[in-house]
Amino acid sequence: METPVRCSWPGHDPLYCAYHDEEWGTPEWDDRALWEKLILDGFQAGLSWITILRKREAFRRAFEGFDPERIARYGEADVARLLADAGIVRSRAKIEAAIGSARAYLDMQQRGEAFAPFVWSFVDGRPVQNAWPTAKHAPTQTAQSESLAKALKQRGFRFCGPVIVYAFMQATGLVNDHSTDCFRWSEVQALSDGEAPS
Repeated sequence: METPVRCSWPGHDPLYCAYHDEEWGTPEWDDRALWEKLILDGFQAGLSWITILRKREAFRRAFEGFDPERIARYGEADVARLLADAGIVRSRAKIEAAIGSARAYLDMQQRGEAFAPFVWSFVDGRPVQNAWPTAKHAPTQTAQSESLAKALKQRGFRFCGPVIVYAFMQATGLVNDHSTDCFRWSEVQALSDGEAPS
């Protein structure tokens, strides 16, 4: 079977290739799934995404399925438990940021501000369709990621600077940054005709 042409960044790692082929760039409209991805991108700060991807299931176990209501109630005993978990990235600052972000997420809900429509509003509710000849041409941040990062910080989120936020936007399909020679570029364009959150 012929190997499809894909973006260069996954290399030949089977896990990374599967993530690229099945997830990265697919428009995500679910509040909680978007929030989980933002938290994991925060844990990525200073690390490679493949490091987080290899630990993702351990993160999901440690953080009880990324249930914001459970995480928002975490106290010092939970922080200690997470710091002792070799399966995840053991950074007190990032763990405490995840707990704070769960509280920020719930605060938004209580104010009637759902997470998905809030995030998608920064691209006017539709995926940005880029056409980069290679991954090297894609930016590391944009005016939209700067605005979204600022708005997230104002709501109490941390580890969400404009570079992290742009990686989040790429991964969750707010922008289509597959290179034009990648088989997923046109597939993701077609997926972008899905229903936007309201």
